[in-house]
Amino acid sequence: MTTPASWAPQQVVEKFFQFSLLGMLASGYFAVLGSGYLDWPTAILTLAALCLRALTIAGIITLDVPGRIVAALTVLYVGFYPIDYYYISKAFLPAAVHLIFFLGSVKILTARTLRDFTFVKAIAAMALLAAAVLSVSLAFFAFLAVFLLFTIATLSSGEVVRATRLFVSSGETRRSLSRTGLRAFPRRLGLLTFGLFGGILLLTGGVFFVLPRTARAAFQRFVPERYHLPGFSNEVTLGEIGEIKQSSTPVMHVLSQGDGFLAVRWRGAALTHFDGKRWFNPPAVEERLRTEDRRVLLHDGPPQPGRRIEYEVRLSDIASNVLFVAGTPESMIIDVPVVARSSSGTLSVPRINGAGLRYAVSSLLTDEASPSAQLSPDARLEALALPPIDERIRRLAVDMTAGLATPDERARALERRLRHDYGYTLELLPAPVADPLATFLFVRKKGHCEYFASAMAVMLRTLGIPARVVTGFLGGVYNPMTGWQVVRASDAHSWVEAWLPRRGWVTFDPTPPDPSPSSISLWSRAGLVLDAADQFWQDWVVGYDFERQITLAARMQESGRNFRFPWFGDAAADVEMSVRAARAYAIEILALFALAALSILLGPTLLRKLRADLRVRRAQRGEAQASDATLLYERMLRVLERRGLQKPPWLTPVEFARVLPASELAMLVEDLTGAYNQFRFGGRRDAAPRMVRLLRRIETLESH
Repeated sequence: MTTPASWAPQQVVEKFFQFSLLGMLASGYFAVLGSGYLDWPTAILTLAALCLRALTIAGIITLDVPGRIVAALTVLYVGFYPIDYYYISKAFLPAAVHLIFFLGSVKILTARTLRDFTFVKAIAAMALLAAAVLSVSLAFFAFLAVFLLFTIATLSSGEVVRATRLFVSSGETRRSLSRTGLRAFPRRLGLLTFGLFGGILLLTGGVFFVLPRTARAAFQRFVPERYHLPGFSNEVTLGEIGEIKQSSTPVMHVLSQGDGFLAVRWRGAALTHFDGKRWFNPPAVEERLRTEDRRVLLHDGPPQPGRRIEYEVRLSDIASNVLFVAGTPESMIIDVPVVARSSSGTLSVPRINGAGLRYAVSSLLTDEASPSAQLSPDARLEALALPPIDERIRRLAVDMTAGLATPDERARALERRLRHDYGYTLELLPAPVADPLATFLFVRKKGHCEYFASAMAVMLRTLGIPARVVTGFLGGVYNPMTGWQVVRASDAHSWVEAWLPRRGWVTFDPTPPDPSPSSISLWSRAGLVLDAADQFWQDWVVGYDFERQITLAARMQESGRNFRFPWFGDAAADVEMSVRAARAYAIEILALFALAALSILLGPTLLRKLRADLRVRRAQRGEAQASDATLLYERMLRVLERRGLQKPPWLTPVEFARVLPASELAMLVEDLTGAYNQFRFGGRRDAAPRMVRLLRRIETLESH
């Protein structure tokens, strides 16, 4: 049966190679995409290029991009790169990522030669390197594993493709490759790829946990500032927190000492200035609190009565440099030299590049400042300042507080009316409006938290009550698998702090509850499992250092004692005992090592001989396959070589049998060659036993 040209083996292996190469670039692309750093135009265009290439390799579509178009696009992007660097991205890393994916998209669509494929490999490696700089999450490890798998597949199949192309280009078209009729996925090549992949993962995983990652801090000096969630430092625009709440990305994890889940507000930044569309803090001199032995004292006065809580916070890599705290923090343990504190009580640290900043806090759980606190005249003016606003807002504030005299009563009335008269929604405005606050109060009458907080703060100021807006998070969800409380971007919240006489800054929350709160579903439970895995990744991979290595060794030793494994618990005693046993049984141990060495040296040869004998016996029983004919013929050639008769590579088996000197041996070789052709190319299995009998006779002649 003739094999169609479309199923030629070199085409199958080349398709395998090109899909593997595409997988390399795609895994690097998705690794960068998973970091949240890639802008949507680059993400969409690159994904389109990857899909087009996949369809082209599969033979579904035909795409031939002229070289002139590629050259023109490259020249245009060379001119665009400085514009991207100076005016769009305004940083080296984003502009470099754009350049990498532009080159990757162009090359993957136009790659034809081995040189083109080499360029694609290099671009894929650069994309993964960019992802390593941008992301430290568990998702990066998954994409790294996929990248490694495709890399092994690409390199192994690439050698076959290179050899095949050299073979064809050499002009030897009269011969075909050894395996004809290869129509499906190359199974052995795939198994080899997975075997190498698993071995490399096991080896690198073992080395990784033995060697601590002490170079992480040094590497971070060269890493640019990561992407951070907006709205939690010195500025928030109306509607911005609503956009943040669309995401379920974890922002921080909290571990409470004995309290489990803390249903509290996690206070971030307090904002005092309002321009009608955004709240912000202008640059100001901050109090710099230096840490002593990683501890900083945040409250100097006498201890205040009330409930105290102790908790540990770990920020994710997308959190801002603001430190989130619950209640009134009194002391903190944190591994930074300086903690900055603004006049509004916002705590922050110098901008960090890495993930996993951890700090422990002892707080007094109260929503009020110290009664003895005073508000300076400048701070009062700052907390009462208003931009030009719609006069209806002033009248609405007066109407909602009619008949009430004290600032406390008025603040409570505004909080109650906003929660009762307005609705909660996460739907964003379809288009920007000139006055978002007036639109919220008099047109839509529904919105999310920063609209409610802004409305109450502005109305308090129209009544002469100092007020400010606070951004942070509310609640979170408890993960029973880790014992940590997960606070996500969807838990973002804003509320109001108003200054009341003899009470100081008091917290108010005018936002009504969500009418359709999220329930515990199968998807949310799966999210907790993924979060637990990501925490393990952060603790034992990203944050793995010498201290963690000692902790891991101590846990292994303790586990060995608990489970009565003496080789874990008493390692020193075991080593000493092993040395004494080695001295007593030195000869036996040397013999074992010699036997192991012989097994390594001679084992493969003996194994091949055993397999060959088994195939010969199978052929003798008439159960052979077509490939066994080649085995028997090659065995005959080795017998002839020992007698000084070597087959030239340019002679066919029939031609070789005919040029041998006339003898009994030549007749046997001619008969075996005929049986070989009948079995190998004619599919006659009954010729296999005859080949074995003829081979035995040739071997007998050799011995005589």
